[in-house]
Amino acid sequence: MQDTWTKILGGLKPLCVLVLILSGACGRSWYLSSNAKDIAKATKAIETARDDGERALAYDERGRGYSERARYSRAFKLIAADEYDRLFDLAIKDQDRAIALAPGNAQVYVGRGLTYYNRAALEDATGPLAKSYFASAESDFTAAIERDGRNVLALDMRGVVYTVRDDLDRAIADFTQVMTIDSHLGKVRLAEAYCQRGSAFQKASNYDAAIADYEKAIEFHTGWGGCDCQPESPLAWIYYEKKQYDKSWDVVRRAKASGQWIAPEVLEQLKTVPRSTGTPS
Repeated sequence: MQDTWTKILGGLKPLCVLVLILSGACGRSWYLSSNAKDIAKATKAIETARDDGERALAYDERGRGYSERARYSRAFKLIAADEYDRLFDLAIKDQDRAIALAPGNAQVYVGRGLTYYNRAALEDATGPLAKSYFASAESDFTAAIERDGRNVLALDMRGVVYTVRDDLDRAIADFTQVMTIDSHLGKVRLAEAYCQRGSAFQKASNYDAAIADYEKAIEFHTGWGGCDCQPESPLAWIYYEKKQYDKSWDVVRRAKASGQWIAPEVLEQLKTVPRSTGTPS
């Protein structure tokens, strides 16, 4: 049975396909040219700002431009490591200025948090640099939330950081808040977080908690994307292992009705169940 479950776990994200946009030479050239114009526009806005509030937003905008240029160029291996570091340093310097000019503005903290997040996401996730940058991102998103409790981007991104760091209880709390502001985004995030926490409970043999979280994941599932954690197969498997065959078949029926993938191994095992316990429709 363990070998079967190992195969199922390996198939949880078979649909995760990375789609790279603007990856061709023409696309890269267009993107970098557009980015350079955004940076120049923000520089002009810094120079012509009428007050500290406007100047702070302009510094934040330019910082985001530098951050995006660094992230994009690094992802497509267009720049050397020293230039990558230089661009991120420029981004942080601008965003530090923005915060100094407008310390009460949530937006400037979100901007710097995104820069730290972008930097962390391109590092080894288990390494000290990534951990440090994720911690800085979390701190900035928290500062933004303290200034604006309904800043959906800050709540969402802090939840994402918690998810990356496997702090799923706090991620679910943030995504629940997100859902009160943006129901679709909140459901997408909660479906993923509950599924991931359900998987952790399952690996710890806490099957009742896993069932509850997988059912929550199905409740919130929107069908968005191909990279999401998929709860149907592991949930059907747990019910099968608990000899609750009707519930297992019910998961299969719900999955088929909503167009969700079920691992063939689960279906093969369910075919061995006597007909009196239920068969798929």
